[in-house]
Amino acid sequence: MSFRRHLPHYLMIAPFMILFAAFFLYPIVSGLFYSFHDWNGVQPPVYVGLGNYAKILQSRDFNRAMINLATYIALTVPLGILAALGLALLVDSFTPRWSNVFRNAFFMPVVLPAFLSATIWRWIYAPNFGLLNTILGMFGVGSVNFLNDTGTMLYALIAVDIWVSAGFNMVIILAGLKNIPTELYEAARLDGASKWQQTVFVTLPMLGPVLFFVFTYGFISAMQVFDKPWLLTGSSFASYGGRRNALLFPVMDMMGRAFGGVKFGEAAAYGFLLTVAIVAVTALMFAVRSWRERT
Repeated sequence: MSFRRHLPHYLMIAPFMILFAAFFLYPIVSGLFYSFHDWNGVQPPVYVGLGNYAKILQSRDFNRAMINLATYIALTVPLGILAALGLALLVDSFTPRWSNVFRNAFFMPVVLPAFLSATIWRWIYAPNFGLLNTILGMFGVGSVNFLNDTGTMLYALIAVDIWVSAGFNMVIILAGLKNIPTELYEAARLDGASKWQQTVFVTLPMLGPVLFFVFTYGFISAMQVFDKPWLLTGSSFASYGGRRNALLFPVMDMMGRAFGGVKFGEAAAYGFLLTVAIVAVTALMFAVRSWRERT
């Protein structure tokens, strides 16, 4: 009787539940199943227990990818937020007309396709005729192969990522700036606070939730970085990771095992390790923020 009474409600949510099961639950369950099997996508899977996880954790490529990722996150996320905050404060100081012009200009890299951004930066970093080497040549600095020198490859990628993400983060921070009550600035000015003091003691604390969102989003995006290093290093399984794997990242390593090495079981295990890491660190960040708000 109760089922019949709620049948219209069940029918209304049925399309969502079917799509949720087909495109979310099924991939997770099947991925977890294959992570415990040796499977090449054609022959029947062979159960290997935790063998795939052990292979990944003991491989040199995994260690190299995690070191690259840690360096990448440590530099990209804070520097990207600082760049976005600086741009947002600059754009917010202009008149509405010029503010719109500069906001659109700084947001432009976000809407560019990844391959176009990579093409632009491959030209900027080109060793012989690139823009950056041309500028360095004016100061007597010799040609630098930014995308083939293991000492510069990672930093070249970080510059590209900051260039792309700064515009997106700037728009979010600008929205946060618009929501700060003007009365707070008026009270600060009456107390004799300078522009710098208003920024430090009014703007930044009021932007706390926005900066936390930008930081969390930036961290999760950085954990999944794939397209930019992939495109900058040649876009093929023969060259991914670049020279001495200087631009090898976990998602690239996972894709290489799946489609380059035809080891779909290892790739599924890799995906679960990444998912657990992202969820654990994100939960830790929310726990720390919740603890700080209570104290």
